[in-house]
Amino acid sequence: MEIEVFTREMEALAPPDLAEPYDEGRIGLVVEGTRPVHRVTVALDATVRVAERAAALGADVLVVHHSPLFAPVHRVTGETARLLRVILGAGMHLYVMHTNFDRAENGINDTLADLLGLSERHPLPLGLVGRVTIDLDRIAAVVGPLRVHGPVTRIERLAVVAGSGFDPELIRAAAELGADAFLSAELRHHVARESPLLCLESTHYALEAPGMRALAERRGWTFIDDPPLLRHYR
Repeated sequence: MEIEVFTREMEALAPPDLAEPYDEGRIGLVVEGTRPVHRVTVALDATVRVAERAAALGADVLVVHHSPLFAPVHRVTGETARLLRVILGAGMHLYVMHTNFDRAENGINDTLADLLGLSERHPLPLGLVGRVTIDLDRIAAVVGPLRVHGPVTRIERLAVVAGSGFDPELIRAAAELGADAFLSAELRHHVARESPLLCLESTHYALEAPGMRALAERRGWTFIDDPPLLRHYR
């Protein structure tokens, strides 16, 4: 298919008008390639490693969650130059679906909620609150190691916001919906101190990559896993 047809299909999956205002101009087709669309690869981030793997697979499109061109580009140097050299050299298109896919049906947050078995779901601005029947050990088995901030109690209703979602207003909204705990990434000290809920801190990659993997599996595309190197020292 032509890239225009592919773009329309992707916009049907994750309508651009679902995105946060700061995503304006940063989602959709951010790098236009030269190839018709036959083979599609998917990743969370458009790293050089991901682009090289996509090119080696003969991909015509790389679909990612995080745009590598989020900030205005005035000089093409360093990692940006290396990335664009691979993408443009391969004639690939680069398509981004960010906060619109966070909110979309079967998107990032829906996938995370599915993995955790959340039921009786209610939407947050960028996440969900639902009933959960698993304990902290099982949550960690799904999303990886957790940092737990606050006294541990029985969790019956869990708020999930994939990515960097520890916003005080979101936490208060989750509490009003009856949440006992809040799962997200990149928790700041003062937010943890003031939170009325138990805060469960995972990593950005662990919470968002499953949604992109699920997208690839549903569409018969190839998911490229590229987690950041993370080591735990005692």
